[in-house]
Parts: sequence; structure tokens; C-alpha cells
Amino acid sequence: MVSGAPGREDRGHALSTRAGWPMTVEASTTYGAVRGVREDGLAVFRGIPYARPPVGPLRFAAPQPPERWDGVRPATAFGPPPPQSSALAPDPPQTTGDDWLTCNVWAPEPGTGRLPVMVWIYGGAYLIGHSSDPVYDGTRLAREGGVVVVTFNYRVAMEGFGQIEGAPANRGLLDQIAALTWVRDNIGAFGGDPENITVFGESAGAGSIAALLAMPRASGLFHRAIAQSVPGPFFSPELADDISAVISTEAGVRPTRQALAEIPPDRLMSAVDTVAATMARHPQWGPVAHTPTPFSPVVDGDVLPRTPWAALAAGSARDIPLITGHNRDEYRLFTAMDGLLGKVTDDQAATAVHAFAPDPSAYREAFAEAPAEILYELVHSDWLFRMPTLHLAEAQAAAGGRVHLYELTWSTPGLGACHALDVPLAWGNLTGGIADVLIADRTAAGELSAEIRRAWTDFAKSGDPGWPAYDPSQRLTHVFDMPSTTLPYPEEMSRRLWADHTFTALPLIS
Repeated sequence: MVSGAPGREDRGHALSTRAGWPMTVEASTTYGAVRGVREDGLAVFRGIPYARPPVGPLRFAAPQPPERWDGVRPATAFGPPPPQSSALAPDPPQTTGDDWLTCNVWAPEPGTGRLPVMVWIYGGAYLIGHSSDPVYDGTRLAREGGVVVVTFNYRVAMEGFGQIEGAPANRGLLDQIAALTWVRDNIGAFGGDPENITVFGESAGAGSIAALLAMPRASGLFHRAIAQSVPGPFFSPELADDISAVISTEAGVRPTRQALAEIPPDRLMSAVDTVAATMARHPQWGPVAHTPTPFSPVVDGDVLPRTPWAALAAGSARDIPLITGHNRDEYRLFTAMDGLLGKVTDDQAATAVHAFAPDPSAYREAFAEAPAEILYELVHSDWLFRMPTLHLAEAQAAAGGRVHLYELTWSTPGLGACHALDVPLAWGNLTGGIADVLIADRTAAGELSAEIRRAWTDFAKSGDPGWPAYDPSQRLTHVFDMPSTTLPYPEEMSRRLWADHTFTALPLIS
């Protein structure tokens, strides 16, 4: 268990505690002891390795267990982020070391018993993301929710999701399995209950959770799941192979593990960024060519045997209670990032409808009165996030599993209820970083954040977020707003248009 009692080597630090410095705190893991700090009434540990650095001979390999260490390892600083793309973040954090695969723990004071555990999987289009992002600080969620919070890094972009000859597919997902295995085996030492683990995540993190629900290798590693804004794209091996071939050609090598391992991560990421900026040049990628990322999980038949929708419909997650939901105006954030707010043309809207809608004619007819920008955003939102999320809920319900559906409609000026608005609300971190971009009214945001955090932590404790389970006959959906309410699924027109659509692994178009 976590211990705050100083040993001989801690006595100097313990004395400094009396002068106002943080007190250290220790825990024993299966690989060695770690020393964190007490902050805001919590025991906080940062940068604990859950796998060996995936570099050198382990580059593009499945994650391997960390080596044991002697003594007590400091766990007071976040580990370095995995290599980050600049395609979505113009000034990404620099990777200053190779120990990318680390995790972090926020635990209430020792002696509170075996607490529910919430493990976050970050989003970022499978291109970016790192657990040291301030929006993922677990202080408020752990302290006020009475849960143990865990965050971790996993490989993104080509390192984690590129299809590479001689390397396992979906290495980013395998990293997540390794992190969850570490949590199962070690969280008891931090006051957490290894038999009550909830995974939660947003965007690519929610897509990862959807994949984990379909993966036999993830069986038993978590007991509840919260998937916020599940993305629809999952790749066929043929599509993933072609994308990796283009990226490898840009880097000047063949798409093999041996060749790519000779390319430094920053140079390989430069090739990724070049391709991400020129996706439209590759019509063989179909609708993916109209998106900002060349990566998604690959339905390879091994690591990921089936798409999440097919797997859940067949009962793969029947015993795992699920919350899933989306934001009303998902794509508005990307419209703004592309500098298109107020500038979308009729031709751009028509191109989007043709690329994404299951029946373009029916889609245009259903939204005949919608201005070009609204139509453009609707079809993007539906294809990328809203309908994949709804269909995941329906697949879970159809198999007899329990699922609770929500929609966030609370708006921020100019961006509406856009993609990622739910992230600072779910964490309660309403200043700094993306929160400063998305949240203007912090008083109202604080009230809604408290409601969402309470629902999430109640679900982690009991499986009940406070509103009825989704039933396809009634389609009850909790709408987060000021005030919130529960009513039949609000996006009825979109639901009907997409009712017969199947989210399959996207093919390579010849």
C-alpha cells in the first residue's frame, strides 16, 4: 500500500515538509518501489514505466514489460511524450527522452480502502496526445470523486498505428493493453480496486476503447467503459498498407520494420506531417482522404479481429456497462481550425455530402433548408462521430448489454457544442490549454462540469450514471445542458438517414 512514513533516506525531506515542502509518499509495484509526492490531499505519482522504451531493437515492437529496478525510483515528473505530429498541433511538445511508455496515478489519502479506478485514454486523431497535458490533471476528479485516477502515454502516428511489414499491427492499442495490465497488477498498492476499473476516453481515445471492447486480449482488464465521441474510421489492412507505403516513400524507405527503424522518429514524423497535409492527393483512400489524419486502428484479424460495431453486436462486451455519447456540433471545431467558419461554399458542402453521406440525395433533401456551412458540418459530424457513437450504443443494446447514451448540447460562443468541449468538463480543469479556447462562461461550465464528473464517478462506483439505460424502442438519451434533461435521441433526422448504414473497415479504392 501507499506509505508516507519516511525511511532513512527520506528524513531530510520529511523535515523539510514541516517547513512547507510536499511530503513524499511511496508505493511498491511489481517492478520496484516508486516515490511520489503529496499534493492537495492526494498521493501523486508521475512517470512510472509500464513498459520498456520502444526504441532501438524494440522500435515498432509490441510493448515489453519494464525491467526491474533496485531502490526507490522517483516518480515526481511526467515521462516524455511519444513523438508528436504537428499536423493538428502547430507547436507540439518535444520528445526529450525515449521512455515514452509511462503512467501516472492520483490517489486519495491512504487508508480509504479499495477505491474505484478510472483510467484515461487520450484522444488526438491517433496523431498526437500525451498524458502530461494539463487538461488531464487528475487532482479534481480523484479528490472530489473519491476514485483513483490513472493516465498514461501510448504511441501515436506511425510509431503506434502505421501498418509496417514485420511489425505487429495496432501497436498503440497494444500499449494500452500493457498499461491496463500494469493497472490490474499494481493499482492495489495505490489504494485502487483491481476488480473495479473503468476506462474512459475521448475521440481517438474513445475509438481505442471501442477497439478494446472488441479485442480478446483486453478481456478482464476493465469492467466499465466511457467512450466520448467515438470516431467511425477503422481501416482495412489494404488501406493501411497503402497509407504506410506513401508515408515510407516520403521518408525515403520501404514500409518495412527494418528500413523504418533506421529513420529517426522526428524525421519519420516529418514524413507523416507532409502526407497528413496532402491527404486529398490520394483518392484511393476514399473518405479518409477528406480527413486530417492518415491513421486509425486496423482491423487486422489478429490484434483487432472485427470492427467494434460487429463485435459488440455479437456480444463481445455484453458484460461491460458502457456510457457513450457525442457533442451536438462535433465538426465545428475542425471548421474553425481550417479557417472556414463563415466561409464554407455550396461546392464544399456538396463534396462533403457526396464523400460521407450514405445516400447523398436523401441527405440533401432532408436538410434542404440548411445553409452550406451547416450541411457541411452536419455530414462531417455524423460520419466522423455522431452516428458511429449512436451505432455503438445500439450494437451494445442489441446484444443485451447495458449502455447509457448522452449528447452534449451546452454551447460555447462561436463554436457551439463542438468536439473536445466535453474534455475539460469531464476533468473539471476549466482554465489553461484547450479550456481557454473552448470555455468562456466558467461559472456555467463549472456547474455542468460538476454534473458530468458526478455522473462519471458514480458510474465508476456503481455502474449507474443517473439516467436510464438506452433502449432502441425508446432511445432515451441524457442531454447535458443548462439544465440537463433526458429525452428520446435528439438527432432523429440523422438517425433515420444512417439507420441502415454499416460502419465497416474502410477499403482501399482501386
